[in-house]
Amino acid sequence: MKTALITGITGQDGWYLARHLLANGYAVHGLVRDQRNPKRAEVERDLPDVTLHDGDITDATSIRRLVERVAPDEMYNLGAVSYVQFSFENPVLTAEVTGVAVLRMLEVLRDHPSVRFYQASTSEMFGLAATSPQSEATPFHPRSPYAVSKVFAHHAVVNYREAHGLFAVSGILFNHESPRRGPEFVTRKVTRGVAAIRTGRAETIELGNLEARRDWGFAGDYVRAMHLMLQQDTPSDFVVGTGVTHSVRDLVAVAFGAAGLDWEPHVRSTADNRRPADVPDLRADASRARHILGWAPEMSFDDLIRSMVEADIRATEAPSR
Repeated sequence: MKTALITGITGQDGWYLARHLLANGYAVHGLVRDQRNPKRAEVERDLPDVTLHDGDITDATSIRRLVERVAPDEMYNLGAVSYVQFSFENPVLTAEVTGVAVLRMLEVLRDHPSVRFYQASTSEMFGLAATSPQSEATPFHPRSPYAVSKVFAHHAVVNYREAHGLFAVSGILFNHESPRRGPEFVTRKVTRGVAAIRTGRAETIELGNLEARRDWGFAGDYVRAMHLMLQQDTPSDFVVGTGVTHSVRDLVAVAFGAAGLDWEPHVRSTADNRRPADVPDLRADASRARHILGWAPEMSFDDLIRSMVEADIRATEAPSR
């Protein structure tokens, strides 16, 4: 039985990855930063075979003790300040949690070189990309403190792989969603808003740039790619995405359509919801992942958004306790 350690296990990707690894016979351990984390109880309820540990990825001593106690074969770092708008308001905190913490983990793993390490990189690193679609060879042009911090962490992984021989890889994942996505992200903001309008609890949704385009996929598909990256003979980084883009306007149309509603009377685009430096268009060239990992997405964009709307309508209609 292999053992895996997941940071950020209470997030969307952590939940899906833990479930995937358990199904593959792993012993799964997760790090939780705060006893008061409201999602901790969800993990304990939904994934009772996962062992949770208290800790903090910004504390090297905490990470070292946990690695020594768990002795993982694989470590997946999914912990980060991941909301772009928050990073503009809290850039130093973002850099500490999303960037420097990864360097601390890599330093710990220098003493445990048998541990295979996965770092969650992001398509936001491409930012104002000069070419489209974006592959592993596309230069980075980050447009937020979050993306800048992720670029630092990404290059740290490359450096420790080359300088110290660690099996350390980064998955450059494009946007991936699910009914477990945080409410601050645009997909969930839309699907929750549709559910509220559908049940008569709201009238409108306020959004930013409706023309921004993203490559959206299902988180449950993307965690399979994470796992596959650590099963290879040679460590390397991979872009993961569908290769198909949709605008926020497309997202809105599919979400409202899933509820049988016309979106235009209910959606407002406001300047207050726009980023200080926007990223207009991101699309993945995931040909290496398809060829080397044998990975391909399974859920379509329309099915993904419909599943999120349906889940949010059920949650909105459920009686409060």
